[in-house]
Amino acid sequence: MLIAADKFKGSLTAVEVAGHVAAGLRRARPGTEVEALPVADGGDGTVAAAVAAGFARHTREVTGPTGEPVTAAWALRGTTAVVEMAEASGLQHLPGGVPAPLTATTHGSGELIAAALDAGARTLVFGVGGSATTDGGAGMLTALGARLLTAEGTPVGPGGAALAELARADLSGLDPRLAEVDLVLASDVDNPLTGPTGAAAVYGPQKGADEDDVRTLDAALTHYARVLTEALGDRVAEAAEAPGAGAAGGIGFGALVGLGARFRPGIEVMLDVLGFADALGPRRPGPGEGSLDTQTLHGKAPAGVAAAARARGVDTVAVCGRLALDAEALEKAGIRRAYALAEIEPDPERCFSEAGPLLEKIARTLGEEWLA
Repeated sequence: MLIAADKFKGSLTAVEVAGHVAAGLRRARPGTEVEALPVADGGDGTVAAAVAAGFARHTREVTGPTGEPVTAAWALRGTTAVVEMAEASGLQHLPGGVPAPLTATTHGSGELIAAALDAGARTLVFGVGGSATTDGGAGMLTALGARLLTAEGTPVGPGGAALAELARADLSGLDPRLAEVDLVLASDVDNPLTGPTGAAAVYGPQKGADEDDVRTLDAALTHYARVLTEALGDRVAEAAEAPGAGAAGGIGFGALVGLGARFRPGIEVMLDVLGFADALGPRRPGPGEGSLDTQTLHGKAPAGVAAAARARGVDTVAVCGRLALDAEALEKAGIRRAYALAEIEPDPERCFSEAGPLLEKIARTLGEEWLA
């Protein structure tokens, strides 16, 4: 069995999930060949999954979302780099956990991309998700050489709200190495930049934005896209509506317009980068995630693993914390059976605090039922 586990957010890392599942399987069927391949869908945990698959871990001190320095990790193997924007601009870097929906910046994410370029990366997987920001990637672009100026000719301030003051955009100073890199925007969301399904409306409240903040941010992002369209042409307006433009507070838009990125579903990218097809062989994959629900079916790791396995004629079973899909939905997703911690432990708090032992118990049952 191949264990292609994502993290159980707030409880276990992908590596820890895989370890507990492997332990339970081996107890059920000693001698069973078990291989672990932690996966991610482009959000937080993406660099950790790459490192577990053999990439070298690197760190650099960069600008955090509120301007304070943070130490961020990224991964490299050969000339392929994996950069996770949450490492630089994620919610976990908000001092004291206090949100800054109007002023949080992606500047550090641009610095992290520059670090990968400095190391010789020629293919760059840019995983976006878990951001504290809604600045349309403006901070990232300025870190890489763009100039975003007010009517007075001064740089606009940090964060999405300040983009309302943007009068002129000059991207001619962007790092020329970007033109030589295949930059892949890896995301599990396909929202546009603005509007009722855009970055501010859908994800702003998760970052502390109230109704007034959402209106402010959406208007500022709309203005930002208009100014960039004046500078770069109609392709910018098209990019603002493209799938993934609204990812991670609109950093997807900044990557598509300024960095020449191409969008791919995060789990598809990561399965390729991590060598899932080679690892799978004739094995049965067992994906793991904290919750299997309707969101899982839209680009999340378990659905991506199941789809890739089904394409090769291999069965998939899943383990999860909570199961909110019926048998028909699981079957359509390519998952033969799902085992939930909540089935053996109804107390949600214990499911979080004792996830490791519970996973081993579930995996033992799974092994007894599925492994000869």
